[in-house]
Amino acid sequence: MSEAFKLRPYRESDEDASITLWLETWRQAYPSINFDARVDWWRNRWRTELVPVAQIVVAEQDGALVGFVTIDGRGYLDQLVVSPAQWGSDVSRTLVDETKRLSPTGVRLKVNADNIRAIKFYMRNGFVKTGDEVNTSGRAVDLMEWKP
Repeated sequence: MSEAFKLRPYRESDEDASITLWLETWRQAYPSINFDARVDWWRNRWRTELVPVAQIVVAEQDGALVGFVTIDGRGYLDQLVVSPAQWGSDVSRTLVDETKRLSPTGVRLKVNADNIRAIKFYMRNGFVKTGDEVNTSGRAVDLMEWKP
C-alpha cells in the first residue's frame, strides 16, 4: 500500500527530480510544445532565479517527488508542479495551502489563460483574476491573487 504524501523543504539533492517532474508535467499539459528543448534553459532558471530567492516545498510519496511549489518573499508563486498521476488528488491543494501559510498576507501568480483546468483549481482555492498580460513566449496569461 502506498504511503500518504508528506511535505518537506527542498534539498539541493532534489534538483534532478524537480527538473524531471517539471518536464513531465509541461509535456502533459502542452504536448504541442517541445519542452525537451527547454530543459537547459529551465535548469539555469531553476538554479539562478528560483532556488536562491524562493522557499521551495516538495511533496514526497514513497520516496519519490510528486510535486513542488515555489513562493518568494513577496508572495509570488512562480511554480506549482504536480505529477500528472497526482492531478485531482490533495497534493496540489496541500501545496497551495502551504504557500498561503508561508505568505499569509497574500499570494500572487500567473497562469496560462488557456489552462482552464489550472484556473478552475486556483479559483476553487480562493484565487481571483486580477488582470492579464502576455508572457515572454507570447502566450496570454491571467494574473491571479489570493488574499486572506
